[in-house]
Amino acid sequence: MRKKKLVLEHLQVSGYAAGGKSIAKLEGKVVFIEGAVPGDVVDVRLSKNKKDWAEGKAIRFRSYSSERTTPFCKHFGVCGGCKWQMLPYEKQLEYKFQEVEQQMKRIGKINIPEMQPIAGASETQYYRNKLEFTFSSKKYFTEEEIASLEMPEEGPRGLPSIPALGFHVPGSFDKVIDIDECFLQAAPSNAIRNGIRAHALEQGYSFYDIRNHTGLLRNLLVRLCTTGDLMVNLVFGEDDEKAREDMMEYIKKDFPSITSLYYTVNRKFNDSLGDQHPILYHGNAFAIEQLGELKFKVGPKSFFQTNSTQAEQLYQITKDFAELKGTEIVYDLYCGTGSIGIFVSDKAAKVIGVEVISEAIDDAHENATMNGIDNTLFYAGDVADICNNAFFETHGRPDVIITDPPRAGMHEKLVQQILAMEAPLVVYVSCNPATQARDLQLLAEKYAVTAIRPVDMFPHTHHIENVVQLKLRQDAPGSLNL
Repeated sequence: MRKKKLVLEHLQVSGYAAGGKSIAKLEGKVVFIEGAVPGDVVDVRLSKNKKDWAEGKAIRFRSYSSERTTPFCKHFGVCGGCKWQMLPYEKQLEYKFQEVEQQMKRIGKINIPEMQPIAGASETQYYRNKLEFTFSSKKYFTEEEIASLEMPEEGPRGLPSIPALGFHVPGSFDKVIDIDECFLQAAPSNAIRNGIRAHALEQGYSFYDIRNHTGLLRNLLVRLCTTGDLMVNLVFGEDDEKAREDMMEYIKKDFPSITSLYYTVNRKFNDSLGDQHPILYHGNAFAIEQLGELKFKVGPKSFFQTNSTQAEQLYQITKDFAELKGTEIVYDLYCGTGSIGIFVSDKAAKVIGVEVISEAIDDAHENATMNGIDNTLFYAGDVADICNNAFFETHGRPDVIITDPPRAGMHEKLVQQILAMEAPLVVYVSCNPATQARDLQLLAEKYAVTAIRPVDMFPHTHHIENVVQLKLRQDAPGSLNL
């Protein structure tokens, strides 16, 4: 028999912790709580219970905090996309700033200057340029929906299998919330998703069953650029030419605003498209996104910042922290499609971008050419292999290094490589302040942190970007051998 989970009652929520959870204290134990805000008094069902700490979810609210506001989405509390809708945006920024500051001090354990104000978003709804939805043969039912179902009084009480198109329920790999309205992406995103769902159901097409690896329709990707370009990629789990042609013709006819219409047949056991081959069905091969005066080609597999407006602010802060005067050689590490390097290129003598994904480097070359930029060079490969003495003799040592790694942060090998390069100035852009703080502690061997500014790319979530400026210390130990 499964052990009943412990419920703690009447906990006073006192603050926020990392990862979007709130905290309460009970007889010296710290309890991390999902779904509550400071000031709430809640009952919490524990999922983990250790000697000094526990974590769980708020299941009953005895009283509500004065900091709360009314969530604007009916899927709030079930969908994991916007967990902070119950907080006023000003409070969200306050807690995000606080988290960055704590990560720098607790994990980095380094001296930091007074942090600059967090760069908040001007738009807190409809800010994403890309969304990915999942088709599923099993809709997720809320408790209210289950109560309204006419279930047989005798016999099996399994829930009916109803097709759904939307987002996965957090922690559940096979159940999907059927989303009719999402506030993350502007029109016509909702109309496209709802229309595709309705047409598929009308035609009797099957939705993907992840347990059995069957079903015609698998994923839907929608990218809406600030230029108005609109890219849709419909991913099929089965190669049914007749059904595919019907679906693609329906989308082409009913949504003429789509400028790039793709389909992909993915028969793998995972949803990643990195090794797949999207097929252009109608329109342009690329969508065009714009940051400031610069334009960027975005393909069906390209990585691009998903909040275009905030990306421009993020890049401008990065550019300001680089303190360029026009004579510097800039190394852009983890350069991706070259967006940051291209953005700062007008203030640099030369920009050298390095990225391990060769397709991204191809995009970087195209983006530089499209914008008439001739002082950028992009190389595919591992930074530690490329940036050696022979490379420096050809291109010069960096005056400024910009690094924008994935959430896992920089590999220690690359940290050592940066220490060996001894560039006078480093700008570290991060989507994970915890791993950034870890790397800053290693870089402290030669560098001092001289400026910090968080940037909110994802309103109503706990995620936060952070930009840090580092300068080579005058007392730094001697150079490492390359």
